[in-house]
Amino acid sequence: MKNLKHLTVAASAAALLSLSACNEPEVVTANAPDPQAEALANAAPVELPPSIQSTRTYRCKDNSLLYADFYTNNTVKVRDKKGPEGTILTAPEAGQAYAAEGYSLSGNGTTVTYTAPGKGAQSCKA
Repeated sequence: MKNLKHLTVAASAAALLSLSACNEPEVVTANAPDPQAEALANAAPVELPPSIQSTRTYRCKDNSLLYADFYTNNTVKVRDKKGPEGTILTAPEAGQAYAAEGYSLSGNGTTVTYTAPGKGAQSCKA
């Protein structure tokens, strides 16, 4: 019985000792100043990347496939295989032909004319 009393006292002392080691909780106030407020106020405006306006798959005269992603900033990414790799072509103004070194694409509807290095101009249909 004496051992049980000593065990209870020891357990109580251990519990109190472990609770006394706890720190006070950190108090967060809603009116704390933002340390980056000045840097954010002076930052340049963020420009979003262009979004895809339309994506089309074309079958060309030589029976090859052409994948084209038309973007909102007068560019198009063309590729002959599915996947993220491709060539970016740019049009000087909306409605004009897209071009890059050795590449050209005119139109963005159901029929386009496409030229790539090593290939002549050919008509492609969506």
